[in-house]
Amino acid sequence: MSPPLAWIPLTPADLAAVRALADTAHPDLPEHESVFAEKLRLFPPGCRKLDDAGRLLGYGIAHPWLTDDPPPLDTILGALPSAANCLHLHDAVVAPEARGHGLAARYVAEMQLVARAHGLHVLTLVSVYGTHPLWARCGFRIRTPPLPPGILAPYGPTACAMICPV
Repeated sequence: MSPPLAWIPLTPADLAAVRALADTAHPDLPEHESVFAEKLRLFPPGCRKLDDAGRLLGYGIAHPWLTDDPPPLDTILGALPSAANCLHLHDAVVAPEARGHGLAARYVAEMQLVARAHGLHVLTLVSVYGTHPLWARCGFRIRTPPLPPGILAPYGPTACAMICPV
């Protein structure tokens, strides 16, 4: 890895590599490449990548959404809600060989700037696979009160909704 890595804009040409990294990171939560493509088309400012000499070492996908209704996985949204009240971090993955350099926190900081620029005052995400301690280090806290039962079920048994002020 050639330091320092920076979050740069994701492009349509990156989507196959995004899908491959997503499949590795989220084996139980697969999503079609078309889902990532739509999010990139709907909200390019929230879509970033970590590139090391042409090799994708991470990606982040975020878009405006509703705080009380996480978007369904592996689903084409059609459009972003006109009454969006948060920037939802749909997915963020850093490849194992690039971890330990604060890259997730840098992505969150960049998304806070994007949220502010779009008049949004909170970031949301659904933590999966027990990653909530990582997100807590980035400023997120588990939602209280939690979302109603069943909303997070498609995200797996360890899923928890988290929120971060901007």
